[in-house]
Amino acid sequence: MIRPRHAEHHMVGRIGWLRAAVLGANDGILSTASLISGVAAADADHSSALIAGIAGLVAGAMSMAAGEYVSVSSQADTENAELGRERQELTEDVEGERRELADIYVKRGVEPDLARKIAVQLMAKDALGAHARDELGISEITVARPVQAALTSAATFAAGASMPLLATLAAPAGWIIPVVTSVSLVTLAALGAIGARAGGANEWRAAGRVAFWGAFAMALTAGIGALVGAKL
Repeated sequence: MIRPRHAEHHMVGRIGWLRAAVLGANDGILSTASLISGVAAADADHSSALIAGIAGLVAGAMSMAAGEYVSVSSQADTENAELGRERQELTEDVEGERRELADIYVKRGVEPDLARKIAVQLMAKDALGAHARDELGISEITVARPVQAALTSAATFAAGASMPLLATLAAPAGWIIPVVTSVSLVTLAALGAIGARAGGANEWRAAGRVAFWGAFAMALTAGIGALVGAKL
């Protein structure tokens, strides 16, 4: 009796966009909250802290998008170059490439004869795809997508940065630092937990790690702001 196939849900397919999204939102919250706290600690008025936060949101979102695009584009260029070389090798020496693929399977524990048959069958269907996946480690899941990464980073940075900005708007006079810090730390912890849950990792550990470093960064920038403000 043939049993029906069960659905499997793996987290690895989320790695690309999840990494960019979590990084963008974390950076948006942390950098904007730290900037606002530093400016507020220097005895700046409410509007100055708000303007600094808005400037940080715009500049940070553009910086994240540009940095992510350049970084992932470099990865994509490397992948395309590798695929080009592999395509040429398949044209010039297909038998040698077949042996190379079979050797990879043998090293993974497959019997030589079976490894040879697997290599022949896979290359008959998609030779470049087989070598890209098993020799180069490039697959549809891990392939670089520069535009997607850039847009995701910019959007999530702006979304994250909006939280300390809203907290600044709602904070009473003289309470910018405690309100912004509290809201930002809660949001950072929640975001860390959500990211960990989406990736199948420990939620409490991720939330605590993000909150700790967030508190450290905000305390440091507030201290520097107070020090500089006292000297001006």
